[in-house]
Amino acid sequence: MAARKTPDKTLGESLRDIGLSRRGFLKFCAATASMMALPPSMAAAIAAALEQARRPSVIWLSFQECTGCTESLTRSHSPSVEELIFDFISLDYHHTLQAAAGEAAEAARLQAMETNRGEYLVIVDGSIPGPDANPGFSTVAGHSNYDILMETVEHAAAVIAVGTCAAFGGLPQAKPNPTGAMSVMDLVKDKPVINVSGCPPIPMVITGVLAHYLTFGRLPELDAYRRPMAFYGQSIHDRCYRRPFYDKGLFADSFDDEGAKLGWCLYRLGCKGPTTFNACATMRWNAGTSWPIESGHPCLGCSEPGFWDGGGFYEPVSVPIGTSTTTLLEAAAVGAVAGAGIATVARKGKKDAVKTRQPVTIEELEQKL
Repeated sequence: MAARKTPDKTLGESLRDIGLSRRGFLKFCAATASMMALPPSMAAAIAAALEQARRPSVIWLSFQECTGCTESLTRSHSPSVEELIFDFISLDYHHTLQAAAGEAAEAARLQAMETNRGEYLVIVDGSIPGPDANPGFSTVAGHSNYDILMETVEHAAAVIAVGTCAAFGGLPQAKPNPTGAMSVMDLVKDKPVINVSGCPPIPMVITGVLAHYLTFGRLPELDAYRRPMAFYGQSIHDRCYRRPFYDKGLFADSFDDEGAKLGWCLYRLGCKGPTTFNACATMRWNAGTSWPIESGHPCLGCSEPGFWDGGGFYEPVSVPIGTSTTTLLEAAAVGAVAGAGIATVARKGKKDAVKTRQPVTIEELEQKL
């Protein structure tokens, strides 16, 4: 991919050049509205905006990561990665997807920055060793991740942190954090930053954020962790098809017991759905085929800050220190069912107790339920 000035043609003109019909274009806009949790009536507004939008230059930086976020992107189906790269954005730099290597690759990044000064988007996946860390922990072309990040974002329009490593520090930041790993928002303070967390994120969430930017020329509404509300506005638990079993107090106690075979709630097996905010339950994976809980595995909470240090993956959701067994039992008694009562207390105390949680043992959980 050679760096180039964002084309003069609008997106609508480019799509017509490749033979996309007006009907097909409107169908895509309707799907985009649905994906971004907008009413169907917004499809016409999206169509009008995209007709006039111009493809933005995008520079994708990969730092302390596993390439899982790029792997996720390549499995997007609406729009597909081919459509995203060739029709919607001008992807001018990406280690994994670009043809150029070595000096030619770095020249492409610098040219894209200069040619599209003040207009390009920077996408980052992977955490960054901070300014006080050994710069040799992670380098590209002989330069530290930190130096490349700060140089690249200086004249960017906005920055999108893709994946939990870029958004919150991720696995590299897990205790004792030997590389001094930091998140993008810890380092970039003078540019709009949006976090698309997940390990990896859902591919359509990545492309959906880009589609929103193309449509409205701005970043979407964000939550307290700078994640798009359209995709992270509700918990996994609230959208889970197993929720009725939780409300009835029906839980699988092992991965092969009768409850597991009947599709009962995986709360006792460590499901972090009640404290995890993502769109997995509604958008699912592999072109909408399935998702971990539907496959019989509890949610790991991978879109949340610090999930890697939050205790065992197969231990029940933690509860705040100071929330006694008696309090939880009273909530269960007052609520319509045990699960609903505990969920109410957990949601109320979660915000103030993020840093003071302790794991619940199986024995304690059984007493509460």
